[in-house]
Amino acid sequence: MAKYLSISEALSLVKSGDYIVTGLGAAEGREFMTNLHTIADHVKDVLVSNCLPMGAYEFITNPEYKDVFTTEGWFYTPVLRKAQVNGNISFIPNHLHLAATKRLFYRTPDIYVGIASMPDKHGYVSLSLSNTYEMKMIKAAKTVILEINPNAPRTFGDVQLHMNEIDYVVEVDYPIPELADVEPNEKDLVIGKIIADMINDGDCIQLGIGGIPNAVAASLMDKKDLGIHTEMLTSGMVKLAKAGVITGKYKQIHNGKMVAAFAMGPKELYDYIDDNPAVAILDGGYVNDPYTIMQNDNQVSINTSIEVDLTGQCCSESIGSRQFSGTGGQSDTAVGAQKSKNGRSIIALYSTAMVKNPATGEREEVSKIVCQLKPGAAVSLSRNDVDYLVTEYGCASLRGTSLAERVNRIIAIAHPKFRESLREEAIAAGIIAK
Repeated sequence: MAKYLSISEALSLVKSGDYIVTGLGAAEGREFMTNLHTIADHVKDVLVSNCLPMGAYEFITNPEYKDVFTTEGWFYTPVLRKAQVNGNISFIPNHLHLAATKRLFYRTPDIYVGIASMPDKHGYVSLSLSNTYEMKMIKAAKTVILEINPNAPRTFGDVQLHMNEIDYVVEVDYPIPELADVEPNEKDLVIGKIIADMINDGDCIQLGIGGIPNAVAASLMDKKDLGIHTEMLTSGMVKLAKAGVITGKYKQIHNGKMVAAFAMGPKELYDYIDDNPAVAILDGGYVNDPYTIMQNDNQVSINTSIEVDLTGQCCSESIGSRQFSGTGGQSDTAVGAQKSKNGRSIIALYSTAMVKNPATGEREEVSKIVCQLKPGAAVSLSRNDVDYLVTEYGCASLRGTSLAERVNRIIAIAHPKFRESLREEAIAAGIIAK
């Protein structure tokens, strides 16, 4: 019982200058993070690393605490985007499969805090929803604090810890944060159908989140014997599994199992993975390693992007120089899929977006396919690693193509009203000849 602390006792362990790491998304230590600001009067220079934070925590959002707490994130959500103006938020550039390894090269955590399932009869807990970087951080941390929660799904894979390996636990009973499904719109459904037609029975797939991936999942209901090897396990995959579409019978590694580094979504997803031996939550450094991904034949990687230029460079994480999300596993999965026997990598995006004109204040339609990326834009996926691009106007295969051919193929899937101006810009920029 000496391991069991109240939340105030757990917070009392934090010292000035400490580095705290918390779990990804719904695996973050919510109670600890919710109350972290309450110790601001007697600590300073505390650094916190998170990834896909789901809570709008005071220590992040309130500028009153900017001189006490700094947050460095592997992947932004709205809470970090909005808080950037406070001046104490920064992004950690990373490929997901190396996120833990490279961060540990820089600094080891003083405290790790995250969630876990309740101990079983043998004294083991499960890290539940993520092992993207969590177990590596736990092994390296000086102090490990887990919030054990009866609502946390008990999952299998590389996520088991014995109580003897945990320094302290805090008993909590809050609902696991949910990520609501995004209902696909008309464009999503068109793009989803194009991508679904590129997927064959027996393929192994990776999907992300949002309207386009959800539309892809909905369009796969007539497929047979698909496998899952993915960074994120989603509710769309659960629907496919329940429908018998996903069996994993043709996977070369982890045959018959749905493999992921983390899971996030609605309660339906959490209920499905609870005590389900068909789901394996494995170390993100392994799951997202291109070498691991390539070992399954017919691996198909499906990701989205914010902006793509006419040579194929994908900016999927920033708007100009302003960080919006993160690289995540986009490069990992795109490269791994193309190394797979008969594998394919697909980047999907709308051809246009509605953007506020800074001069007029009015929203106007702009092309998401551009001659050149915005100044300062992060190249999430090099043009060397882009395979297929898909918009609602079709699919452009870029594998092995020259710059001149890329311009032609990418313009062909841009919105028709921007095609002529894109070609003129490409000529003016010297990308293609007149």
